[in-house]
Amino acid sequence: MAFREGDLEIEFPDHAAPRRFDDPKTHKLARCMKAVDCIFEWNGDTYFLEIKDPDNPKAQTEGKEQFLREFQSDVLTNKLTYKYRDSFLYEYASDRIKGKIHYIVLLCMKQLDSYLLSSRSDELRKSIPLERPNGPWQNSFVSSCTVLNIEAWKRNLAQFPVRRVSDVARRAT
Repeated sequence: MAFREGDLEIEFPDHAAPRRFDDPKTHKLARCMKAVDCIFEWNGDTYFLEIKDPDNPKAQTEGKEQFLREFQSDVLTNKLTYKYRDSFLYEYASDRIKGKIHYIVLLCMKQLDSYLLSSRSDELRKSIPLERPNGPWQNSFVSSCTVLNIEAWKRNLAQFPVRRVSDVARRAT
């Protein structure tokens, strides 16, 4: 089963049950709550997936520059945090959370190296937060949080092949 977001396509096995979450047909509170792009299940856990693709061949230069400014400041981290929190709350209230929850951000911008992506992962983990506070919480809010580029995705999540649709179309012509 393929999940497509813009120029990227990810293949999931059918039993992963990927579903588009940022769609008003499935997310009935889109007017007031942010949503991650996709939610899927794997090995008994729930995965929230957000995709940012400034390297999309159709992306405008101004959009890429804006994205880079947001990446270099706290703006992107704040946006990603709210997407996770609102999506978690929606899914929790819908009683659809299974197992542990993992948040993956697929960030496709070649000029961002692994160090920058790792530091963004760290900032996001602090912002969500990853650890449970001492006290009444019995469950984790999120078990893992990772920001990956396409190359890291292919190394770490090879069971879900990702490809750029425009590359496939270009090779076919």
